[in-house]
Formats: sequence, C-alpha cells, structure tokens
Amino acid sequence: MRTMSCKQLGGACDKLFTANTFDEISELSQAHGKEMFEIGDEAHLKAMSEISVLMQDSSAMELWVNNKKLEFDSLPED
Repeated sequence: MRTMSCKQLGGACDKLFTANTFDEISELSQAHGKEMFEIGDEAHLKAMSEISVLMQDSSAMELWVNNKKLEFDSLPED
C-alpha cells in the first residue's frame, strides 16, 4: 500500500488516498474530484480546469500520467 495526497495527484487539497496500485489510487482521486465538482469547490474546479487543458494534448497527458505512476511506484510502502 502506498499513499498520495490529492495535491500530488493534481488536485487541490491534502486529502490522502491509500491503494495498492496506481490505477486504484487514481480511481479514489477521481471519485474525490467528482465529489468536489458536485459541491462546487473552487480550488478543485481550478485544478480540474488545469488538467483539462493538459488533456487537450494527448502526449502531454500521457507524460503527466506516466510521471505520476513513477512517483507512486517510488513511494515507500505504508
């Protein structure tokens, strides 16, 4: 198990997510993002806007995701 914060995953807060794989932690982060979107959290909406710009360039987005996976894999086990 490894832990990353919302901010480490491109979000806007210090909420922590713990998972066995990057895919699992990504799902937890996305669910949190959806919750923040639904309540209209400004800081998270800004972070989402920045990610959506990144998503316009598939190679840039792929690089970003790969870097996050590497970061996850480099973290110590909890």
